[in-house]
Amino acid sequence: MELVFAFIFGAVIGSFLNVVILRIPKDESIVFPSSHCYTCGNTLKPWYNIPIFSWIFLRGKCAYCSAKISLQYPLIELFSGIIFVLLANKFGINLNIFLVALSFLMLLALSMIDLKYKMVPDSLNLLALFFAIFGAWSIEGLFTNFQNALLFAGGFTLLRFALSYILTSSAHRHAKKTITSWTKNYHTYPFIEAMGEGDIMVSATMGALLGLKLTLVAIFFSALLALPIMLVQRKVSEENTIPFVPFLALATFLVYLFDTPILSYIEANY
Repeated sequence: MELVFAFIFGAVIGSFLNVVILRIPKDESIVFPSSHCYTCGNTLKPWYNIPIFSWIFLRGKCAYCSAKISLQYPLIELFSGIIFVLLANKFGINLNIFLVALSFLMLLALSMIDLKYKMVPDSLNLLALFFAIFGAWSIEGLFTNFQNALLFAGGFTLLRFALSYILTSSAHRHAKKTITSWTKNYHTYPFIEAMGEGDIMVSATMGALLGLKLTLVAIFFSALLALPIMLVQRKVSEENTIPFVPFLALATFLVYLFDTPILSYIEANY
């Protein structure tokens, strides 16, 4: 019964998360106006906002104008419910896990926004970090979470500067080979950012949630998850970039769920 409650509660929050995902990239209020159809503008009745079921009963169409409702809505609600259920099943229902679940929901929202808009809003990033830090089991754990967050934020910042310098220097050397009398006084090479600032904030959240060893595992795992997609994308087009936040978020959640066997394996082999 507790898991059913956890799923319903998570799905309800997921319904609001859809509003966040839709409005924040457009710089709109997440409170006003109330939920409405973006095609016809009609305000939605409360029974049209029941998580998952409303989309099914309406057959994925607006009740007023029959405009198509994106599959994203029930999927986010479903994923939100599953996140709450899996965490509640492993750790029970308590305030700490509630805050941790909210942190993962913020990462879910960031992942969707990064996929759709190639942007990572600071407001959601800070909320994810806040919930991760205060999801500690004790006052001592709170300070440990904060310390780990600073550690990985600093580490990713240094990595960003180092990689950006290496990539930009490489582009500079290549540009010098093609320099002409017309371009010798101009920069003909770009400044290449190795990673976005949003990734740095996400790494801080990962550090707060997982700690030192497990965060390193999650980063490695996220790279493994992203590698096949990046190889396929590179064959299609070299210009498009792959959003990395979804892979970081997924890897973090999986490592958080399977923390015990992963730590046991690390301690047994190293």
